[in-house]
Amino acid sequence: MSPQASPPPNATPREVVRFYLLDHRSPVGKAIDVALLSLNLLFVAVFVVETYPHSAATDAWLWRLEVGIAGVFLVEYVLRIYGAKNRLGELTNPYTVVDLLSILPTLLVLVLPGVVPFEVGFLRVVRVVRVLRFYRFTRDEEFFFGTVEVQTLRAGKLLLTVFVLLFATAGLFYGTEHTANPGVDTYGDAVYYTVVTLTTVGFGDIVPRTPGGRWVTVSSILAGILLIPWQAGRIVRTWAARDSVAVTCPNCGLSRHDADASHCKACGHVIYQEYDADG
Repeated sequence: MSPQASPPPNATPREVVRFYLLDHRSPVGKAIDVALLSLNLLFVAVFVVETYPHSAATDAWLWRLEVGIAGVFLVEYVLRIYGAKNRLGELTNPYTVVDLLSILPTLLVLVLPGVVPFEVGFLRVVRVVRVLRFYRFTRDEEFFFGTVEVQTLRAGKLLLTVFVLLFATAGLFYGTEHTANPGVDTYGDAVYYTVVTLTTVGFGDIVPRTPGGRWVTVSSILAGILLIPWQAGRIVRTWAARDSVAVTCPNCGLSRHDADASHCKACGHVIYQEYDADG
């Protein structure tokens, strides 16, 4: 069934907003998704570039660009709350909370100019959550380019988890170590440390100098140990179940078996399946 291209004629303003912003199956909704994904990439790139030395003119240009993107995300945030059927549920939705946190540093500097300097440590640390916005595009199998299989979606989530882990750890490490560690001048230095640490190579040329840097390192290692094998295991289980059939053993109740199985692999009871021997 083809997606509906426009909301019903008698739709209220809230329903129109919900249709285009929260339903990404229509052409306009897909275009909004593509635009938001592109802005997410640009938003993250601005954060990385800002950690490198550049001229005052470039610094001012990057700031204007960040404010512009943050303004778009603020409008998106307000519209999501406005158009949601359950506004309280949308406010407490983890994706929506991440959306707010991702623009919070920029908003604080704009609302309190001169009071809240942009280089305040906690603001620099909070800015790395911008990368978590990408998870909003992996909620289900419906994408702006079509529908993907469950195992493909999970493989994408695994790659995204690795990317987010590396990016967030490097950002947090940079935010906590930049002013105290001469070996961490740019975001690239933090990425180098993160990759070397998480791959257990450990050259030792960059080491954390602050308690915050040490806690970031420990937390990232534990997150890598827990999250990556967990998601990889889900992919393996999905791929393994893809070649099985839903036949229930009458003796022990095991519900899935290999396509050519004649006996239950759990209890050995005889089961009957119809299958093509030439397939």
